Amino acid sequence: MASVAFPTRDDFAALLNDSLGGEDGGFEGRVVKGTVTAIENDLAVIDVGLKSEGRVPLREFAAPGQKADLKVGDEVEVYVDRVENAHGEAMLSRDRARREAAWDKLESEFTESARVEGVIFGRVKGGFTVDLDGAVAFLPGSQVDIRPVRDVTPLMDIPQPFQILKMDRRRGNIVVSRRAILEETRAEQRSGLIQTLAEGQIIEGIVKNITDYGAFVDLGGIDGLLHVTDLSYKRINHPNEMINIGDTVRVQIIRINRDTQRISLGMKQLESDPWEGASAKYPIGAKLSGRVTNITEYGAFVELEPGIEGLVHVSEMSWTKKNVHPGKIVSTSQEVEVLVLEVDPEKRRISLGLKQAQSNPWDSFAERHPIGSTVEGEVKNATEFGLFIGLDGDVDGMVHMSDIAWGISGEDALALHRKGEAVQAVVLDIDVEKERISLGMKQLERGGPAAGGTAAAAAGLNKNSIVTVTVLEVRDGGLEVQAGEDGAAGFIKRSDLGRDRDEQRAERFQVGQKFDAMVTGFDRAKKPTFSVKAMQIAEEKQAVAQYGSSDSGASLGDILGEALKAKSEG
Repeated sequence: MASVAFPTRDDFAALLNDSLGGEDGGFEGRVVKGTVTAIENDLAVIDVGLKSEGRVPLREFAAPGQKADLKVGDEVEVYVDRVENAHGEAMLSRDRARREAAWDKLESEFTESARVEGVIFGRVKGGFTVDLDGAVAFLPGSQVDIRPVRDVTPLMDIPQPFQILKMDRRRGNIVVSRRAILEETRAEQRSGLIQTLAEGQIIEGIVKNITDYGAFVDLGGIDGLLHVTDLSYKRINHPNEMINIGDTVRVQIIRINRDTQRISLGMKQLESDPWEGASAKYPIGAKLSGRVTNITEYGAFVELEPGIEGLVHVSEMSWTKKNVHPGKIVSTSQEVEVLVLEVDPEKRRISLGLKQAQSNPWDSFAERHPIGSTVEGEVKNATEFGLFIGLDGDVDGMVHMSDIAWGISGEDALALHRKGEAVQAVVLDIDVEKERISLGMKQLERGGPAAGGTAAAAAGLNKNSIVTVTVLEVRDGGLEVQAGEDGAAGFIKRSDLGRDRDEQRAERFQVGQKFDAMVTGFDRAKKPTFSVKAMQIAEEKQAVAQYGSSDSGASLGDILGEALKAKSEG
């Protein structure tokens, strides 16, 4: 009888390992099916075919907020964490099994960009946690809704769709978005609704949001922009001057961009255009009243009626205030009178003049102060070529440096006066168009216009005539003299006192002394100028012509001697 070989202990161990697929049967780290063999307190005892059974808390088989519906004999899937722990039991997890199954499903749905269903169940820093049928995902706060949501409580514990933005199984990270689902749904609704709208259509909507540049109006699922310039024909600084959030408004569709799904709306288009017939209502030259609505660096806008504004350019604001900011001339809401200068209905522009509605101060000055009259004013400014004098009517006149004083240079004359000094002057010329007034101060000196009418006295004098003059005043620069007894006063410069340098000393003359001089011309105030030098040259020429030339053999002294002798005998 043949002997029978019985398996050894090692053989039994090898057979067991083979049946389990290796030392642990390949169970660890896998989801396997098992049978509930018992329920002990809050634990379910599950047999998955290992040497020992494992225990899993009942709560892992229950939905959030519900009790587990589990009984002996039920077949369930669990995750094998370890084949055997220190007590010889299998370490099993229902939650882990659900997560693994969920990850497999989510990876497939993420690849296909499919929506997944989940439940917001907790808050974490920067967002919320979402249960995706066992797998936990992160929902950033910015991805909850299209617009910021202050209270997320109503959205929690409710199954709803999400879009997976990214996932990393190795790290166990999943990021989802609820906003992407809402935007996709909204885009579908917008596409359908926008097809029912047309440009020019009048529709009602609800104001959802207001910004500085306009308002967003809900047209029943799609928003349109009502720009601030399309609210009204009149000037609107901010939309909340006319509308508020929640208001129902009647608007007209101005433009539709079906590619970008942008809709432009208008309210003023439902009103009559005030610019129609503007040329007839506001003819050039018409004087009107209006209200200042806005002030800029280049001028001020004046409302003539609701919806029609005109611009007063800074150059048309004042006759006298030049290079001044418009805000220093007018103020917002001020009622002003203006003159229509230009109208362009097509460009919706009206040019207005503020100064033209007021009397021209240059005309007024010319009426009150004709040429030759005396005026008083204050030295406002001194320049290198003269003095500017402030006159009544808020206009300025200029005294050229040559008209400040007799007998001294213009630079020296400028140095005699200072800013703020009160002075008198004579009006020499007025140019209303160029807004210029020429003044003279030296003309008021002794014998001048204020002392008896120089222009009238000078009328009897002729240029190049020889007259007897009387010294009125001796100066460094020459002599102030008067023709005849009551004639016009004039000036003889030092260089005109004689041909020789010795004769050109003003100090050799005395006040009251009389001598002959030639009238050489008249200034702007008709005041004569005299010259002894010119008279001497003229007499010499005359003597040479009458008594012979230097070529005849007679000396110049002989010629002049004969001329003087003839003059004395005559």
